[in-house]
Amino acid sequence: MKKLPALTKIIYGFGDIGFSMTGTIIAAYFPIFLTDIVGITPAVAAIALFIGKSWDYINDPLIGHISDRTRTRWGRRRPFLLFGALPYGLIFAFLWWKPPLESQLALVIFYTLMFVLYDAAGTFVSMPYFSLTPELTEDYDERTSLTGYRMFFSIVGGLISFVVPMMIIGKMSPENAGNVFRMGLIFGLASAIPLYFVFFGTREKPIFKRMERPKLWESFKAALQNRPFVFSAIIYLFTWTSMHVIEANLLFYIKYVVQRENMSEVIMAAIFVTAIISLPLWNWMSNKFNKRLAYIYGIAFWAVVQMLLITVTASSSLAYLLSLCVLAGLGVGAAHVLPWAMIPDAIEVDELKTGERHEGMFYSLVTLLGKVTNSIAVPLALAVLDFSGYIPNADVQPASTLTGIRLVVGPIPAALLVGGIVFAIFYPLSRDEYHQVVHELETKRQSTLES
Repeated sequence: MKKLPALTKIIYGFGDIGFSMTGTIIAAYFPIFLTDIVGITPAVAAIALFIGKSWDYINDPLIGHISDRTRTRWGRRRPFLLFGALPYGLIFAFLWWKPPLESQLALVIFYTLMFVLYDAAGTFVSMPYFSLTPELTEDYDERTSLTGYRMFFSIVGGLISFVVPMMIIGKMSPENAGNVFRMGLIFGLASAIPLYFVFFGTREKPIFKRMERPKLWESFKAALQNRPFVFSAIIYLFTWTSMHVIEANLLFYIKYVVQRENMSEVIMAAIFVTAIISLPLWNWMSNKFNKRLAYIYGIAFWAVVQMLLITVTASSSLAYLLSLCVLAGLGVGAAHVLPWAMIPDAIEVDELKTGERHEGMFYSLVTLLGKVTNSIAVPLALAVLDFSGYIPNADVQPASTLTGIRLVVGPIPAALLVGGIVFAIFYPLSRDEYHQVVHELETKRQSTLES
């Protein structure tokens, strides 16, 4: 099967740096921005995040299905990138504006509405972008390689997003609200630009544009009846829910548990640089064994490391903390590549069975599942802080708060990772089975063209 040019992989992968930057910044900084700068209590902030994220229950499958039915001279997916990139960047920027409002109710309404708009704009470009993966190559191992390139830029974006914003902001305190908005503008525009590279630097296969437009209900049924897709979606769900819970609470952990807020950039770098370096390792593991086994090995290792984080205290040595961060980075690399590499293989199973391709619906349901749990898990983590007696900007937090932060950084994410491993054990599509599906599909396509 024809290999993708390295330049195509680089250009496509570059597109994900924007999604990674905006997603990471929101996960890591938005909760503490709402509590420590805007002045919203954690419980009220949780309400804003829950309502805003819940909009995706409708938003994601709708945009995914529309992109499946789109037929233009630019293809099915790329027009969304062309027309949606700039609105996406600008709306992200205004998430970080502090309006001249005093009422908690007015503030929660404002940020809820802004979050709904941001999610709509983000889905408009992210669903078509993700759906390009199975259209660019049908090779089992090339998809892992393509995902590796995408995740290289994704992790770079995550690293930038953990390090650079605080250089712009200075400190999460009310007098720096203007700096926060400046950060939002810079990262909003920087996140939109890569999508134009993807639009001009990739091409969709013409054969998919000639396929019949799928109907909404048939697309749902095709996804639910596709066992490889269902398993890969659940694996992704457990893995990335764990990732987002950690992201949402990591700054609280660094600031209050290990008391090294001034070292946050170094700590983040230890995790993300290691994750970047580990990407070729997980690509090699996938090629040597298969995606399922590589996932099990990598995520089991990461779950153990997360449990060890509860042993770190303010008196622990920096060397011990950084060693755990480096080990965690290996697991973060596996989590970035392997769940995403499993998902596109279900597309050919779907086409062989139904005669249609529903990439947009499949990817929208995957991310929707993640957002559904995140709309519960991340606000619940904030609620845990509120319940445990969290005091914004306090030099010393109550012991109950430190215990709550440890729980949402260590045991809870580890338990979610174990859930992903359980489903990976029973994942129903091996490399050989996938190659057989592709062979049958090519024969079927050829006979259709000849008839």
